[in-house]
Amino acid sequence: MTARQHDRRAVITGLGVVAPNGVGADAFWKATREGVSVLDRISRPGCGHLPLKVAGEVRGFDAEESIDGRYRVQTDRFTHYAMAAADLAVADAGFTPDPDAPFAVGVVTAAGSGGGEFGQGELQQLWGKGPKFVGPYQSIAWFYAASTGQISIRGGYKGPCGVVASDEAGGLDALAHAARSIRRGAEAVVVGAAEAPLAPYSMVCQLGYPELSLSHDPASAYLPFSARAGGFVPAEGGAMLLVEAEEAALRRGARVRAVLAGHGATFTGASRWEESREGLVRAIRTALDEARCAPEEIDVVFADALGVPAADRAEALALAQALGPYAERVPVTAPKAGIGRAYCGAPPLDVATAVLAMEYGVLPPTPSVTEVAHDLALVTGRPRPAELRTALVLSRGLMGSNAALVLRRGSGDPA
Repeated sequence: MTARQHDRRAVITGLGVVAPNGVGADAFWKATREGVSVLDRISRPGCGHLPLKVAGEVRGFDAEESIDGRYRVQTDRFTHYAMAAADLAVADAGFTPDPDAPFAVGVVTAAGSGGGEFGQGELQQLWGKGPKFVGPYQSIAWFYAASTGQISIRGGYKGPCGVVASDEAGGLDALAHAARSIRRGAEAVVVGAAEAPLAPYSMVCQLGYPELSLSHDPASAYLPFSARAGGFVPAEGGAMLLVEAEEAALRRGARVRAVLAGHGATFTGASRWEESREGLVRAIRTALDEARCAPEEIDVVFADALGVPAADRAEALALAQALGPYAERVPVTAPKAGIGRAYCGAPPLDVATAVLAMEYGVLPPTPSVTEVAHDLALVTGRPRPAELRTALVLSRGLMGSNAALVLRRGSGDPA
């Protein structure tokens, strides 16, 4: 890699969101900013008898309105969300790929489980009617790389493409992967993640997670950093971002919304929440070093916020260790408490929230949490105005991955 390539900065120019609290960045931000909780009883067919009762469902999304039928029939709902979010991100950035340079644009997604609903339907056909009734798309629709492939095919993006399978934290690792592709010469990367874990087969698989909240009450099912924390609730959806080389974005007159300044990742093992403290500390320090960012420069932390007492305690201690005395003052927030954790889709949603928070100068609150059980300056109740230049986004996966991402505010203002 040449010195000039190493200096190429990766910037975010477009946001595309499909979330339980809104489709599109504007609707998502309006609800997130006000701390609206949309957690509710699960209404998906075939799920009523299962012990998991509360989640964040994407409502008001019609795949027929945004995805051509030939792509829709060969893909699962998790890919429908990703394709729609990718279209929104590209449109938000005002980006038109150069038809003469198809290898300049890549695609990277993260995935935790793939197309469980599609796969379940085809397996039911197999065992109920026989192999002749299994469709040809079973071989690709369930695959965790399906979203990357379909976005690439639809957009004609032939640059560096991939899928990150590194647990929930892969949602941040995918952005680091995109930044590396930019440094190595790519002009743009469509990057992010979306999940659709609310189908009978997928939900049964999740029941093995001891961290899962089985509360029947949407108002108290997911209360991270609270004395009443009893686990997390899952969610559908996610976010896709358009990441570009800064020089290419400026050349075409694009609005630079944020800079991907630094990233760190570690692995500490499944459900070893006390050990996750050291892993998260190392990830934070690596991200700060790469961003050349002092702890006191961090204006807001978007927490992983698992909602499990041991995990919440480890995260609070990790912030204290990594940021030093400043950790007592830096605002910490977890807007995902209002929509649930969308597995790999959760970190890109937090990144989208961080970008919008920096643009609008607003700290969104942590919904539903009123009592904070840890030594954190957790933002609760109402949104707060604040001058935000630098954000730290954290993520941990149930299997042991830890990641941290430092974002710098871009030069553009909200339209």
